[in-house]
Amino acid sequence: LQVTGDKVMIHIYQMNDTSWIGPYHEVNVKFGAELRGKCIGSYSPYLFLSSDVGVTHGREIHGQPKKLGNPSLEYQGDLIVGKLERNSIDVLTGTLPYKQHEAEISELSEIFPFSTNINLKAVDHIDGSPAIRQLTSRSLADVKVTECWRGPSTTELRPNAQAPIHRLPVLEMLDGFYWQAEFSLVPGEVLLDYLQEDK
Repeated sequence: LQVTGDKVMIHIYQMNDTSWIGPYHEVNVKFGAELRGKCIGSYSPYLFLSSDVGVTHGREIHGQPKKLGNPSLEYQGDLIVGKLERNSIDVLTGTLPYKQHEAEISELSEIFPFSTNINLKAVDHIDGSPAIRQLTSRSLADVKVTECWRGPSTTELRPNAQAPIHRLPVLEMLDGFYWQAEFSLVPGEVLLDYLQEDK
């Protein structure tokens, strides 16, 4: 798996109607990645959800590094404020002016194709030996974007040993995006099975 580019996206989602799971919030930290000849998308080193069911499903089925946290997305006057709290510490705060400049979702996708998520699924046997070592991918399907806005944004990161997003320091802020959409979460696929490759 190869990193593509030098940009990191932080998505703060408000999932209003998720089948089986219900409403929840999610913070997804991702950067561009490619498995040459097979898949181009994004890799997530950090994922935090307010849903214990969502954490379990994402980790056990897809191998996503999900942890329980307290993400939020609020509208405070003319400002959109996204936060992540874990261990009673505000780990991340992002701000974006409320709906200032209309945009197209393709402007965000140009950074890297974020709608396909690539994950390392690693599960051990009871004795600690490797049971599963796979690169998996999962893409959003049936995406219908209803609105998209962009503008100057800010990001503040605070150290937390259990949520070390601060390891990816902010060197330069790019525009932020606010968008609403409907999409389907579909089953993914195994891109590479390391244990089969070794046989």
